[in-house]
Amino acid sequence: MKLVVVSAGLTQPSSTRLLADRLATAVADSADVTTRVVELRELAVGIANNLVTGFPAPALGDALAAVEEADGLIVATPIFTASYSGLFKSFFDLVDHEALTGKPVLIAATGGTARHSLALEHAMRPMFAYLHALVVPTAVYAATEDWAGTDLAQRIDRAAGELADLMVRTPAPAKEEFVPFADLLKGN
Repeated sequence: MKLVVVSAGLTQPSSTRLLADRLATAVADSADVTTRVVELRELAVGIANNLVTGFPAPALGDALAAVEEADGLIVATPIFTASYSGLFKSFFDLVDHEALTGKPVLIAATGGTARHSLALEHAMRPMFAYLHALVVPTAVYAATEDWAGTDLAQRIDRAAGELADLMVRTPAPAKEEFVPFADLLKGN
């Protein structure tokens, strides 16, 4: 199974990438997956160019294809002004609007304080619900103070287990066969 991790961290090193990596490791401990990481920071210029031209550069096209072909996703973003980053949103604006239908997705975010944790529920979960993804029940938020405790590790394990279970149990959605409109009118 193919697991794709989308990290929207902006710094190097990035706590968002660290959280995404820990989640991916926990999923790999629960299921037989091949993991690919898509680091949005490296695609930022390509994302902006695609938004204005409508054409993805090869690296961006490859990343979009990986997301669309994945059996499951881990998506992680820093929280800015009570929501996901603009880079994160811009990338998912480019993903085919039907590509995530029925796809298991684990949402995660990082931020400076715990008071931003609700962004997972009021911003990220609705966006992926709109895209018809199967969002796992446990979302993982890591504030600065969470990295030292054991609670974060427990949430990571629970969410990763939920994603692994969904990836194993959820068949890929069937591709609809295209029927020309004229044939529909004929009753074929």
